[in-house]
Amino acid sequence: MSPDRSSLGLQHIMLLAGLSRERLDQLARRCLWQTLPAGKPLLLRSERKSDVFFLVSGRLRVTIYAANGRQVTFRDSLEGEHFGELAAIDGQSRSADVVTLTPSVVASLDRTAFLGLLRDEPVVAERVMRSLAALVRQLSERVIDLSTLGVQNRVHAELLRLAQAAGIEGNCARLEPAPTHAELANQISTNREQVTRELNALRREGLLAKEGRALVLTDAQRLVRMVEEVRGAPEPTPCR
Repeated sequence: MSPDRSSLGLQHIMLLAGLSRERLDQLARRCLWQTLPAGKPLLLRSERKSDVFFLVSGRLRVTIYAANGRQVTFRDSLEGEHFGELAAIDGQSRSADVVTLTPSVVASLDRTAFLGLLRDEPVVAERVMRSLAALVRQLSERVIDLSTLGVQNRVHAELLRLAQAAGIEGNCARLEPAPTHAELANQISTNREQVTRELNALRREGLLAKEGRALVLTDAQRLVRMVEEVRGAPEPTPCR
């Protein structure tokens, strides 16, 4: 077994952090390991599979395709993350498609082994609960945004989310590689042309700049204020 298909690969999975080497060895032997090229479907919506997946390396996209072919993107998964726990917990079909964005190594753990892991390792069970709670909050916020905000404000909110995920330093954030206009449109349920129009407006206002393959947010605090004003929430502590 190669290093990235052993306990060494699982050491970087955040859900499993702190488990003993012996326990990780047991899990690695129980996992099914896959090496996938970019653009390869890993899971399909409505499949009755119930494995949990660990992203050892690479990048994946969680998305769905409507009957008319329109894509709606939920989130991207990065190295060290896990996914698929909903189907493992309730035994129901998958709720979304998952496709690789870059060449990826994925380890999957069957439902029986995953539920046993939750029973045997309370710290892992707690992390799963926290992850699901965060997912509910994220989806609730997204439903509110889609229901109450116009396209302009949804673009602002999505850029702020991406900036916070990338890390805000000195009131700036660097998104590299920059998300495409089509990707942003899929995230906020609109079309590419509307996203292009709003990004151009932000560039004219000096809030965005293009640097090579990166998109730079030049005034994060201003964007925070713009988003919070339309959401009607109290203004948070300024980013430091």
